[in-house]
Amino acid sequence: MEGNRGSLERIEVLRKITELTRSMIVELSNGSSKMIAIDRFKSYCTNSLENWFNLSEGKDVLTLQRESHVRRLDVLLRVLLIIQQLLRENRHSSKRDMYYMHPSIFTDQSVVDRAINDICILLQCSRHNLNVVSVGNGLVMGWLRFSEAGRRFDCLKKPNSAQFIPVQVEEVTDIATAADYILVVEKESVFQRLANDRFCSRNRCIVITGRGYPDVPTRRFLRLLVDVLALPAFCLVDCDPYGFDILTTYRFGSMQMAYDAKNLRIPQLQWIGAFASDSEKYDLPEQCLIPLTSKDKRRTEALLQRCYLRREVPHWRLELDSMLQRGVKFEIEALSVHNISFLSDHYLPSKIESELTTGKLIGDYQSIHSTNMGLVWNGNGMS
Repeated sequence: MEGNRGSLERIEVLRKITELTRSMIVELSNGSSKMIAIDRFKSYCTNSLENWFNLSEGKDVLTLQRESHVRRLDVLLRVLLIIQQLLRENRHSSKRDMYYMHPSIFTDQSVVDRAINDICILLQCSRHNLNVVSVGNGLVMGWLRFSEAGRRFDCLKKPNSAQFIPVQVEEVTDIATAADYILVVEKESVFQRLANDRFCSRNRCIVITGRGYPDVPTRRFLRLLVDVLALPAFCLVDCDPYGFDILTTYRFGSMQMAYDAKNLRIPQLQWIGAFASDSEKYDLPEQCLIPLTSKDKRRTEALLQRCYLRREVPHWRLELDSMLQRGVKFEIEALSVHNISFLSDHYLPSKIESELTTGKLIGDYQSIHSTNMGLVWNGNGMS
């Protein structure tokens, strides 16, 4: 069934490619210099009256009259030809592989990246529909079992051992869990700290890291788990503007891929730290607090202007503003000043217990968890 669905999706994308190229040929034959119009998207609106989600802000009309447009069209068509071949042969390629097919013409990886985004917008599809895959960076561990393209991943046998997140998330099936929640941590060092402390053995959970800014497979895999398993999801990042930006990338999407935000954002994700107020609550010494640079302050002020914070999570803005007012930042690892395992033994359990018991979450998920171990996602639905 999954294979049939994938074949139908490839056929549909190939049909759209044919229609796009045919329309460009028609424009040329009619003597028009206008070739295509590509929607521009933004996700970081500042006007409270705007709809922040998947916001279009006009179109880029590419013509043959401007040299920069001709070059952009040249790259777009070359990349489109590669994608067409991939789909016809049912093969996959990374963006980096595509760049090296014409390095003298593409000149830079960003040129290929932009062309792929343009093609996704024109064809109204996601990147994985083009058989373009990312090099996976994400890691997962915990109370989870799943299959990908016929391979079995059983984290349940060794819940504190890291597994790479699958690159082809659309081929993930047979998902089963005994977890109570999903925890997303910003970086690998914290992920490794939890693994060393056997956090997953002592807490029935799934832990994921994108090792910094998350790649597309990590975001898609997390979205799949949240949708399928209906578990509460929490996020832990550094108390600095970059950590907060990573948090918002998970929850609200990124500027670069705003056109596909509906498939990549995790609206259920809850922020549990590190908060600016934690520095006093957990009595961090001054040596652990790092002064905000002028760049940090400008970035924080820009983050505060994003309308989705005012609309959906105004309490997040309070913590962000508090960091700006205090003028200092700190890393998650600063909590180790008390004890090497303070994060695993005290900080995270207390934060998560507070969220589950004081929030609405526990009522929403208790009934689901009572049968959770018996739930299996086979790619078509629950069984």
